Amino acid sequence: MAAGLGTRMRPLTERWPKPVLPIDGRPVVVTLVHELAAAGCAQIVVVTGHLAEQVEELLEPLPYEIRFVRQPPGEGSADAVQRAQARPPYLVVAADNAFTEGDLGRFARAAAAADGAVALHGEERPPLWLVGERVHRFLDPLPGNPPYELKDVFQNAIDAGARVSAIQVGRTRDLTEPVDLVRQNFPYLRET
Repeated sequence: MAAGLGTRMRPLTERWPKPVLPIDGRPVVVTLVHELAAAGCAQIVVVTGHLAEQVEELLEPLPYEIRFVRQPPGEGSADAVQRAQARPPYLVVAADNAFTEGDLGRFARAAAAADGAVALHGEERPPLWLVGERVHRFLDPLPGNPPYELKDVFQNAIDAGARVSAIQVGRTRDLTEPVDLVRQNFPYLRET
């Protein structure tokens, strides 16, 4: 999912979409796509929105099967997943997250037998989801009103008896506030 406005990162995200900003000097979405491919994802769908052309131009040259889908602002994570039209099981991840190397593959293997799974690492929002068939069915129709959120889809599936696993992953890194951009790229700088 690479469609968000990145409002907490303004004014940077008025010019660049958050997924093209760097962690460790490399665009976070590029690192994520390489990790997804290493985890065995043969097809990658990137849902773009805000400044979509920048994300698409950055990823198009990569040597993977990547398809792009556009999403209007404010529709939410479940809408993004629905627009991707993926067949379960599939992984869902926000394009502003970096994971410990190999964690995406470990997560996918650990979640293989579940109807769905969420990754845990102390964050308020899960950074990674696995959507299986029993969870996928709750994407149509989307629950509630916009923004449609994936957490609500999972909750509806759980309420209907789906088996959803919570799987611990290693350290994740993301870009939330402008100071994160400095922290993630210039570790020798300390806050004062």
